[in-house]
Amino acid sequence: MAGLHRSSSAPSKNGLPPQELLDDLCSRFVLNVPKEDQQSFERILFLVEYAHWFYEDNTVEKNPSLKSFTLKEFTSLMFNSCEVLKPYVPHIDDIFKDFTSYKVRVPVTGAIILDQTYERCLLVKGWKGTSWSFPRGKKNKDEEDHACAIREVLEETGFDVSELLNKDDFIEVIFGQQRVRLYIIAGVSDDTSFAPLTKKEISEIAWQRLDDLQPEGDDVISRSVAGLKLYMVSPFLMSLKAWILKHPPAVAPKPDVYRRGFSVWKAKNSLSGSSSALVESQYIKPAPDPHVADAGPGKSFRNFKFDTQSIVRAMESAFSSYPLPSA
Repeated sequence: MAGLHRSSSAPSKNGLPPQELLDDLCSRFVLNVPKEDQQSFERILFLVEYAHWFYEDNTVEKNPSLKSFTLKEFTSLMFNSCEVLKPYVPHIDDIFKDFTSYKVRVPVTGAIILDQTYERCLLVKGWKGTSWSFPRGKKNKDEEDHACAIREVLEETGFDVSELLNKDDFIEVIFGQQRVRLYIIAGVSDDTSFAPLTKKEISEIAWQRLDDLQPEGDDVISRSVAGLKLYMVSPFLMSLKAWILKHPPAVAPKPDVYRRGFSVWKAKNSLSGSSSALVESQYIKPAPDPHVADAGPGKSFRNFKFDTQSIVRAMESAFSSYPLPSA
């Protein structure tokens, strides 16, 4: 990784950033921060991660000739370029490994956003991969749970839940050593506009039917009946079902309408082939479909059951066996 280091300030033919740019990133994100944020490698690596996001989302997008890096590559580049970090370059592999282990212990908060009939919830799909989840993210240092949820939902969906959030209305699940708390935000209109405020983090936002989140079979982690990956969704469904039973929606489901799920925002790659993305926001109003009386909207979701503990155990096993990035 040391080969990424550049001492020259001249533009690089192989796309490596000039030293002036690295100095600016180091000064902006690492040096000019409160002293307490420089007291541990965990905090320093979070600062480096912020610098990485800024570099990828802004600098590379404005100058496509610059190379894009993984977080580990960018961390090595910063340590080799910043004078205050250079003494720790020989230990960078261990520092990064400890950081990745630490990250899975940082508490996460977010929100389960329900439509007005409580038949659909809002899910987001990450920039990479095909997994869906509720909008959520890791807490900052000394940040309150509900404040983190408001911030993360706003960043990932562009929707401000601050006026709708009840601090006492949440579902919490422990995954290994990580606590995940999701606040229930119910009664949001399905024609609300959504679009992430951050770049290259969310690829799609959609209203998904709760009925479609049921497991396809015994392998409840892999996919739902609609083919959706349930990895970060299914552990919350049983508690969500119980909450809905105790809190009937203000808007009753219409018996003659099949309330399908639909995408409300999707990012598409630029046709030019660059790393930037052209963002398209499209609202698709679900069309009324013929309805079967004995399979009413939400009925099957309200009746289904599965073993949440088996999901949590499987996820704990997955976390413990997940390989850390190699040197």
